[in-house]
Amino acid sequence: MTTELKGRIGSQPTKRMFNFMKSFRQQVQVLSAAAALLSPGATAQVNHMVVIGVDGLSPDGVLRGEAPNLQRLRETGAWTLRARGVMPTSSSPNWASMIMGAGPEQHGVTSNDWQPDKFDIAPTVKGPGGIFPTIFSVLREQKPKAVTGVFHDWGGYGRLFERNLVDVIEDTAGPTNTTRRAVEFIKTRRPTFTFIHLDHVDGAGHKHGHGTPEYYASVAVADMLIGEVMGAIQEAGIKDQTLLLITSDHGGKDKGHGGATMVEIEIPWIITGPDIRPGYEIKSPVDTYDTAATIAFAFGLKPPEAWIARPVREAFTSR
Repeated sequence: MTTELKGRIGSQPTKRMFNFMKSFRQQVQVLSAAAALLSPGATAQVNHMVVIGVDGLSPDGVLRGEAPNLQRLRETGAWTLRARGVMPTSSSPNWASMIMGAGPEQHGVTSNDWQPDKFDIAPTVKGPGGIFPTIFSVLREQKPKAVTGVFHDWGGYGRLFERNLVDVIEDTAGPTNTTRRAVEFIKTRRPTFTFIHLDHVDGAGHKHGHGTPEYYASVAVADMLIGEVMGAIQEAGIKDQTLLLITSDHGGKDKGHGGATMVEIEIPWIITGPDIRPGYEIKSPVDTYDTAATIAFAFGLKPPEAWIARPVREAFTSR
């Protein structure tokens, strides 16, 4: 390199040009990072999540039952009472869709008669548990040290996920016992992900009918138990790091469900916690299988290609 050229590079105008280019590159990096946050592949990050699924809880039950905790969660979180289940509006297809990020057409759970080795429609793919991949196997694969638990009040729920990939599974009779076992788990283990299934509201719908005083009384019991879970999260010292999601599998009509009516297919979907928009009614469509995608989004997980779900980004402040 000639002395003349070295002098030019070391000149003041050239230094200003180099500084300008350096600043420009830094700005591009900042803008790229911002764009990544807004891109379809962006993820939120939390340390803990609890999902409470209340079997048979309809939007009408949320609005007309004595449910101060559900009201409080809507005031502090994002929600919709127009989320939709899948067809048929029976339990197994909808609980499966909720944790499998897809519909019966993909996962093959088409009725309450479904078993992992007994089905009419084969799943499009099989995950590590030999069934269509659920959020539990996705979490285990990508966060091997995650602590997970399932507490369910309906025995049929226990066949819908990969049991060998969940740390604690309890099929406990009655909603109170189920909730209190989950509460103990949350307080002592501070788990990564907990799923709680409560069955008694559906039972009241079948026995007394949806929209009856007995049905609304069962919603009040569910609300009280949801309050106990909220208290456990607070007592465990993880409230500021935990998302809490309340939803259902289906609504109901008269003393049943399974049909093609709005009161059977519409369900509540309420989420609260860090990075969630407070007191916000979600405007975009929410399907029950979007629950799995939202959990994956919250934990920064990559969803399986077989999932058709997408996270409910509108609920998040940093979507």
